[in-house]
Amino acid sequence: MLVVGLTGGIATGKSTVSSLLAQHQIPIVDADLLARQVVQRGTPGLKKIVAAFGGQVLLPDGDLDRKKLGEIVFGDPIKRKVLERIIHPAVRRAMLWEVCRAWMRGERVVVLDVPLLIEAGLYAFVGRVVVVYTSKQLQTRRLISRDHLTPQQARQRVAAQKPMKEKLQYADFVIDNSGQLPELQQQVTHLVRQLDDLASPLHKLCWFFPPFGLLAAGWCLLWRWVQRTRAKGRRRRWRGPAPEGERDEMELDDIAEEQEIMLEDD
Repeated sequence: MLVVGLTGGIATGKSTVSSLLAQHQIPIVDADLLARQVVQRGTPGLKKIVAAFGGQVLLPDGDLDRKKLGEIVFGDPIKRKVLERIIHPAVRRAMLWEVCRAWMRGERVVVLDVPLLIEAGLYAFVGRVVVVYTSKQLQTRRLISRDHLTPQQARQRVAAQKPMKEKLQYADFVIDNSGQLPELQQQVTHLVRQLDDLASPLHKLCWFFPPFGLLAAGWCLLWRWVQRTRAKGRRRRWRGPAPEGERDEMELDDIAEEQEIMLEDD
């Protein structure tokens, strides 16, 4: 079975591409949907969030107050990291289970719809990466229209994400969603044909010779490691040696990990 990672920037139309792929009978594993499920009332994920941020993040009925939680973590990188360390592992486990279910059903292709596929390192565990692309200007215009933001707010949201130029370095396939819907539909149809061609021999070999699936997975991990190493080298050439942002990110990870350990001890 071919596992495909689908990602893109904010307001690039990734959800539209995901819907079009589903119309071609390709199963979609939606990370955003799973992220909501793993913090539903009574789940271990919600209990950890309450332990980390207090009862103020709960609504009167016991559900998660997403707006309040967003206010707490927005603008506080350390708290955001703590939240990510709670949610991301649970989402990964849920995604793995959905992929296993797809394999047991005999699916040839399954798509993981993950906004932070690159940032979270999940691209390393998929066979192919699809990036949905548009220009910054178009992203900004769509955000203004869709979310009723001011131009400044829209530009800030776009700037807060990993640059598309960097995401494209990880792409095996690029969907350019700068045009009209018919053009996008044509690109998705062409992509489905390409994925089907890739999946056909893999599907047969993995079913008749299961160890081949392990070999294919090992090769995939090795190839993604090579891609990541090359991408880091390119970023260093563009930005200069040891960017401050990367050092800051490592420091935030360390602080978040310390806080997580303290919560577990409590």
